[in-house]
Amino acid sequence: MAAHKQILIPDIGDFDQVEIIDILVKPGDRIKPEDPLLSLESDKATMDIPAPEAGLVKQVLVQVGDKVAQGTPILEIEPESGAAAETAAEPHAAP
Repeated sequence: MAAHKQILIPDIGDFDQVEIIDILVKPGDRIKPEDPLLSLESDKATMDIPAPEAGLVKQVLVQVGDKVAQGTPILEIEPESGAAAETAAEPHAAP
């Protein structure tokens, strides 16, 4: 059984304490790399936070209205394991 892993807010520039305006995933959802996880809104811009890797969402650690910064834990996932992850990572196939 795969261990759970926390997904953190990545580098979002010079922003600190940015408000979450929408959460786009829920427990039980399967995510792929670059899937949008949540939307943040600063005084200057709205931005989506993408998934850094594939996996199964186990728990959402934030709520709409929470303020986050780089490094804030937002989700707990069970990363894709073994053959499925390796197959996705190997684009070259024998002819």
